[in-house]
Amino acid sequence: MIGCPSQSYKRILLIQLGDIGDVILTLPAIRALRENFPESRLVVCVREKAREIIEDCPWVSAAMTVRKEQKPLKSAILGQAHWMKGLRAHRFDLAIDLRTGTRGAIIAGFSGAGTRIGRFAADGRLWRNRVFTHLVTPPDEAFQYATEHNLNILSPLGLKIRDTALQITIPCHRKQTAIQLLSSEKIPMNRPLMAFHPFSLWKYKEWQVSSCAELIDDVQLRYDLTVVITGSSEERDRADQVMARCRTKPFNLAGKTSIGELGAVFSACRGFIGVDTAALHLAAAVGIPTMGIFGPSPVACWAPRGSQHAVVSKNMRCVPCRRKGCQNSEISQCLDELSVKDVHEELCRFIEHNVKIERK
Repeated sequence: MIGCPSQSYKRILLIQLGDIGDVILTLPAIRALRENFPESRLVVCVREKAREIIEDCPWVSAAMTVRKEQKPLKSAILGQAHWMKGLRAHRFDLAIDLRTGTRGAIIAGFSGAGTRIGRFAADGRLWRNRVFTHLVTPPDEAFQYATEHNLNILSPLGLKIRDTALQITIPCHRKQTAIQLLSSEKIPMNRPLMAFHPFSLWKYKEWQVSSCAELIDDVQLRYDLTVVITGSSEERDRADQVMARCRTKPFNLAGKTSIGELGAVFSACRGFIGVDTAALHLAAAVGIPTMGIFGPSPVACWAPRGSQHAVVSKNMRCVPCRRKGCQNSEISQCLDELSVKDVHEELCRFIEHNVKIERK
């Protein structure tokens, strides 16, 4: 332990270069830093695609972003030099890298912070681990919720952590944008909305298109609600494929929101159904009940916590295998064989008891 929270860290850099879901699951760690260092300037460095999550976070002073760009070598070098100069200008006292990658370590090293905390990397002995003044080797995290993985790295600071709940505050302008979108899409607001998010950055976490369509029909025929399909702009065509297989008429919002606006859309919904992806964490963070459809990923680490949340998965001995599909093939038999019939009982319980919508 390197002292107590009263120690003077006036300028703090927190580095989280994971995917959007990883950034959302970092929010309890950000809150812990803010509550323990209420007067400090807290800057969070993320990848560009997660920028809005950090910009909308009330506990953050500023966001820094990194992005992958294909540029000529000279332009790339000049761009990186300019970015690093801006980093140094903050004059950080404390830098914390939550992951084991090399880019985060480079940023921590170049930050100039006198105290640099990082996660121990088994393959980082050559130089990466040496960047940090304090390395954390957490206990077995196999059955810890992912938010705790981030809090583990803060342990050298000896923080008093009062609340580990996953929570996002949606700014008023995001809510207004969501209302305008729902209106422009002519989505009826006289019935409850249910968000359905069938897509993931990782294909081995996704459900069959035919099963997605069958589930949407089952929900809309059985309950007095409206399903809205959500996703990124890259997933718009695939959302259209789901729509084409539906006998009922859900609404397709894929590609029509930024990540910040997506949270606002979720806040207008009564519940969320979707695969193991960032949208699942986002929906849980805005406070609506969720039902996660899980394959090879461990529920203990990645499913939202709380009685309002539900999980469904195929009852197979190999689940969860924690691999990228069967034998890392990017194809998950446990999801390919999961049918709507398999999820029917849990789906009805979720809608009637968690979302609190009665059958027609």
